[in-house]
Amino acid sequence: MRDPLSHLPGYALRRAAHVIMVDLSTRLQAIDLKLSEASVLLLIDGRDDITSSEIGRILDIQRANMVPLLNRLDAQKLIQRRPLDRKSMAITLTEEGKKRLVRTKAITQAFETDLLARIPQEHRDHFVPALNALWMADSSTA
Repeated sequence: MRDPLSHLPGYALRRAAHVIMVDLSTRLQAIDLKLSEASVLLLIDGRDDITSSEIGRILDIQRANMVPLLNRLDAQKLIQRRPLDRKSMAITLTEEGKKRLVRTKAITQAFETDLLARIPQEHRDHFVPALNALWMADSSTA
């Protein structure tokens, strides 16, 4: 039976996002990370001065959710907090965090390669810019 909603862009986007995020989440389970935790590790990479508020702003994570997320990463000894100034703490990767980051990058790169392989060749150059146009247009008005 043909899906009568498949012609609706919002519906198609939601279905596609669900399928690909389940795939990535499943892959990250192999290294005991949730998608949000992997995103934080990738964002911290190479930054010595990023704060939890910057991480939350960039990844669109509310403060109430950021604290438990960072606590989980801290409990796994993947991050550490260090004073940046009198009122801010920098979030940095520990040695264990750097090791897990290498594995995270390998998994996400394989995922991204597999994802693009599912997109017809003639659409690949426009795929990411089209997706970015959807959410960047929204964030510019916020």
